[in-house]
Amino acid sequence: MNARTPIEEFDNQVQTLLRIGYPAIAEMSADAFTERLQPLKRVLEGASPVLPNEDARVPFVIVIPREWVPLEQAMALTQLKDKMGYIDFRPGGLETFKPLSELGVPEGRAYLVFDLDTGSDLRNLPPVEALAEIRTRRRTPLTMEEGIALLTHFPETLKKNHCFSLAGSRSGDRRVPALWISQNRPRLGWCWAGNPHTWLGTASCAGRGAE
Repeated sequence: MNARTPIEEFDNQVQTLLRIGYPAIAEMSADAFTERLQPLKRVLEGASPVLPNEDARVPFVIVIPREWVPLEQAMALTQLKDKMGYIDFRPGGLETFKPLSELGVPEGRAYLVFDLDTGSDLRNLPPVEALAEIRTRRRTPLTMEEGIALLTHFPETLKKNHCFSLAGSRSGDRRVPALWISQNRPRLGWCWAGNPHTWLGTASCAGRGAE
């Protein structure tokens, strides 16, 4: 199977966002939405080719900030086979979860996240321990927005018994957001930072880039 160039993959991801309705939610025309993303192509200079249907490590994804598309709506547009995603964050507080300051996530801007790994080798480690291991690898944990972006463009990365925490988003308590499969649907919920699960890894990336 032939690899796509980074620009071809970028354009493919933009088309996905257009197809599922991101511009309307962001209150932009399709042309304006596309134009806002085009500067990110410069961040891709020198990037490696992208293998189609890669389900272990993903070279990059476009991340759309919640200021453009709220988390609830972005998650509702994810899809696993014919089942749409949803958020169940009871007892609430979804809006209090923000990216860790150490990640340097661009605020209010679209950006790219590189070399995403769902952390299958970190399954059965509590997120707090997995986060320490991720840092020793000179990587950083994914945020909720980044996890949703990964699921949007590469839904095959979410598998039964191979789900993942998003420890890059925290609210100051012991909860850690996570993506898993519930009733055959993608679900964004949370788990305790100190609890291990045999089916839950902790996702990470090698870096981020914005214009």
